[in-house]
Amino acid sequence: MTTFLLDTVGESMALPSPAPTSMSLDQALERRCSTRAFLPDGLSLAALSALLWAACGVNREQQGGRTAPSAHNWKEIDIYAVLAAGTYRYEPRTHRLFLIRVGDLRAHTGLQDFVGTAPLNLVYVADLGRMTEVDAKDRPFLAGADAGCIAQNVYLHCAAAGLATVVRAMIDRKQLAQALGLPATHRIALAQTVGHAKP
Repeated sequence: MTTFLLDTVGESMALPSPAPTSMSLDQALERRCSTRAFLPDGLSLAALSALLWAACGVNREQQGGRTAPSAHNWKEIDIYAVLAAGTYRYEPRTHRLFLIRVGDLRAHTGLQDFVGTAPLNLVYVADLGRMTEVDAKDRPFLAGADAGCIAQNVYLHCAAAGLATVVRAMIDRKQLAQALGLPATHRIALAQTVGHAKP
């Protein structure tokens, strides 16, 4: 695994340009599946870059459009990449990672044993404050739908890139929110584990 831990919380680093995959959409759909057994081998920075761009990166520069849809164009979902060395927040507009926490928070990202040793756990966090002109009771539903679209992008990318993944809702959201230092207006929608499947 490429080492890219930053020294100070709040520091950021640019990701390399994402490399395209050559698999067709039909082939990716045929191979899409959930996996719950992962090798400990980490992902390279290039692999992480391509994965995050596929998840919710900018695909239309002038409009700031992204690879995943968002209700009302709120773009309320932030992606946190939880790795063994630290936790990062992905910034799609600049395709950068911002260091949020130093240390291993992987075990906090779910209730299943495998999340603590899999190389990468993505956490999809909704900033409800961005969701304007909608009833408060509808915000979690809409944020969940947007997070689901991102999760499917990750599934298809993993199928095309030879990676394994599973989306998860079994999370101690209060504990994880505290570990990530999330403000009160933020809610954890889903988590998703990514890595190389055990044979």
